Amino acid sequence: MVQWLQQLAPVQTLMGWQPDGNGTSQTRKWLGLSKNKEDKSLPIPETHANDGVAIGASHFIRWKDWQDVRRNVRGGYWDGEVEISDSPFVVVARPNIYRRQLHFENPDSKKPNPTQYRKRKGGTITPFGLRSGDFVEAEKALKIYRGWIGGYTKTSKTTNVSIYDVNWKRLGQFSPNKVKLLKRSTKLLIK
Repeated sequence: MVQWLQQLAPVQTLMGWQPDGNGTSQTRKWLGLSKNKEDKSLPIPETHANDGVAIGASHFIRWKDWQDVRRNVRGGYWDGEVEISDSPFVVVARPNIYRRQLHFENPDSKKPNPTQYRKRKGGTITPFGLRSGDFVEAEKALKIYRGWIGGYTKTSKTTNVSIYDVNWKRLGQFSPNKVKLLKRSTKLLIK
């Protein structure tokens, strides 16, 4: 991956802590950015973004050592300047779309029945022009829901589309007539 990136632009590899003072953790601490090491599942900048900010800032600032041999004194200083400002923070995730097992069960081969078919399960394309992962708006009981298509049901009794929120919890099943496509699937959910 690094060799491929080097063909596109200059690449610099950085490590967490460095003896010369220019590691990611040292830069992050000097910038006053904290890191949450207890619960990395939290969708907050302290667990996901602050190391990236420190790595980006390390291009503009460097720790430089100095030493006075006559007085046996040494120290260092930060050379360069960077200003950290607030910015929006979002978490990008992949939808939990079922990919395999397209049928619930096999038909019983011992019972001859010409209408015996396997019930479908999953699949990415609905017969209503929607795909799994599409961002949609749906209406149910005069309430508007926004979410992502996760599947559909089409039987002789019901025809529904399942819509999920950003954490892939089902918001409900909606009639395809009351579902409006807002954006085609990018295979990413922005939290």
